Amino acid sequence: MKLPCELIVWYILPNIRRELARSLVEDLKLTQRDAAKKLGLTESAVSQYLKSKRGHDMKFDEKINSEIKNSIRDICKAEDDSLMIEKICSICKHLRNSGALCKLHKTQGALPDSCQVCMEVK
Repeated sequence: MKLPCELIVWYILPNIRRELARSLVEDLKLTQRDAAKKLGLTESAVSQYLKSKRGHDMKFDEKINSEIKNSIRDICKAEDDSLMIEKICSICKHLRNSGALCKLHKTQGALPDSCQVCMEVK
């Protein structure tokens, strides 16, 4: 059985990074180099996110995509990385609260339908 935190690292975080990279490059017209700097990633990682070689396991609903797009504008204005950490953690919390993490967890292991561990994490 996989822990919810493992699923976040393996599946959710790469998908969030994919959407952040896509928003920086496509919406805000940053270069891949500048997007990589903003996200603390390598240029090749950003390239892989944009080509869906990484972070292609999940599609987010409109609410999460909207939050990502709103977050990216704030992240671009920030002086340091602390705001990016806060925004990514906030997106993860929304995914957990929406039940998306539970759905993913149930596809990855033999969990009872009544399991609510992901929802109970504070």
